[in-house]
Amino acid sequence: MYRYDQIDQRIIDERVAQFRGQIERNLAGQLPDDELRPLRLQNGLYIQRHGPMLRIAVPYGLLSAEQLRRLAEITRRYDRGYGHFTTRQNLQLNWPKFEETPAILADLASVQMHAVQTSGNCIRNITTDPFAGVAPDELVDPRPYCEILRQWSTFHPEFAFLPRKFKIAVNAAAEDRAVIRAHDVGLELWRNAAGEVRVRVFVGGGLGRTPILGQVLREDLEPEHLLSYLDAVLRVYNQHGRRDNAYKARIKILVNALGIEEFARQVEAEWAHLKDGPNTLTAAEFARVSAHFASPAYARVTLDESGRDPAYSAAMAEERAFARWASRAVHAHRVPGYAAVTLSLKAHGNAPGDISAEQMDAVADLAERFAFGELRSTHEQNLVLADVRQADLYTVWTIARANRLATPHIGLLTDMICCPGGDLCALANARSVPVAQAIQDRFDDLDYQHDLGELSLNLSGCMNSCGHHHVANIGILGVDKNNEEWYQVTLGGRQGNATTIGKVIGPSFAAEEIPDVIAALLAVYVEARTPEERFIDTFDRIGAEPFKARAYAGRDRRKTAALETAKESA
Repeated sequence: MYRYDQIDQRIIDERVAQFRGQIERNLAGQLPDDELRPLRLQNGLYIQRHGPMLRIAVPYGLLSAEQLRRLAEITRRYDRGYGHFTTRQNLQLNWPKFEETPAILADLASVQMHAVQTSGNCIRNITTDPFAGVAPDELVDPRPYCEILRQWSTFHPEFAFLPRKFKIAVNAAAEDRAVIRAHDVGLELWRNAAGEVRVRVFVGGGLGRTPILGQVLREDLEPEHLLSYLDAVLRVYNQHGRRDNAYKARIKILVNALGIEEFARQVEAEWAHLKDGPNTLTAAEFARVSAHFASPAYARVTLDESGRDPAYSAAMAEERAFARWASRAVHAHRVPGYAAVTLSLKAHGNAPGDISAEQMDAVADLAERFAFGELRSTHEQNLVLADVRQADLYTVWTIARANRLATPHIGLLTDMICCPGGDLCALANARSVPVAQAIQDRFDDLDYQHDLGELSLNLSGCMNSCGHHHVANIGILGVDKNNEEWYQVTLGGRQGNATTIGKVIGPSFAAEEIPDVIAALLAVYVEARTPEERFIDTFDRIGAEPFKARAYAGRDRRKTAALETAKESA
């Protein structure tokens, strides 16, 4: 993974000192709150429903064991002993004290971490495939490109106060695991017939109040021009993006208003002044950054006739619970005898994405013992050990299970993406975590979940869509109706190469109705599916109407029963 040089460390240390002075002046009454606000936001410090929230950057989701241990220490010392992984692969502290945030940033800086640009109207954390560097379908390693983008975007003086926040995702595999078309800019690395790397640039994607999928802006950008071309994209946005209406300030609104052809024309005109300039990537610079992502020292492994390590095959045959976990949490690796492992942060009763300090320490131990000291966070709010020997998988499972990190539901119903919602977030219209927990309670039968198969269910507490509900097979959105919490249901969303925005099925439901609604939707699927179909396949084949009819038929029955009960009571 990338390691700071002296310049990196000095920049972050200076930022910590600067922020400490800003907070001290604010507490002394010398820097008003409204003047501090943009300064604290670009250091990741929000003021939420119950107090401050600090969002810590995890660039492209990559962490060392040492860094995770420091995060565990920080949650114990400055918070309530846990953190929350977000869909941008970052970590949030929900209960820090305002006056202690500079000390937290200083502790982060000691392990090459920061909270810079995790909020505010700037370029946010770059995200990518959590299996980067190890996925068998990978065409090129995206991590050097992500690091180059991080260095380019951090403290970029021209883009510190954009019309609105700006998010970039990178994919370099045959299957898109970074949801690049749901970002302001999505970058897809591919190889042409000559084997040369090219970049397909998508622009104008985003979820939130107006969900839109990105469109192709340029098909075959040469990598050496990546930074200058993105400079041109952001200049056009910075000049013409709306600042008079926060709801219409994202680049997707500008692209939609101009049309992709006119937006592309303006970008090309701007790029004409930038191409081949100082931001052109040289082969030497790319080699310097790429050297940080060299492959670890993989061991040579003798495999059995099934292509597995014999110890792994034996454990699969002997331990049913291990085999079930492996079927969902163990993923193919480009190196024979190795695997990638997803650790679930969604054990029954947990808020999705939450992780305790004790669990952080346990994962750091696993990473050091079995994964070359590294781990990744995912936009699905789980953790990944990317380089585990198959022979070690049983031990990893045993330790993970003891720490409630081995629920065998990856990619299934209760592997939900869920924002903190109204329990913590000042922007939320409704709570999302209690609804997620009600769904966990209702569908706790893992046999049933495995029978249902692959299915995504995501929850957001407001239109900002931090829970990515738009791109879930079943999406749930909290809405406010007359100061009451209600929940809108969407169907048909998906991630991957065929990323699709789900459609609202009708009027919203009360919180207590949601588990019954989910049960009704699943019943339609079970009745209508063919043996090889996933939920989304059946939905595509039969359409939304059967699902909608069953969901609202249940509501009608419940209303009728409630009226009859009321009459009897009277």
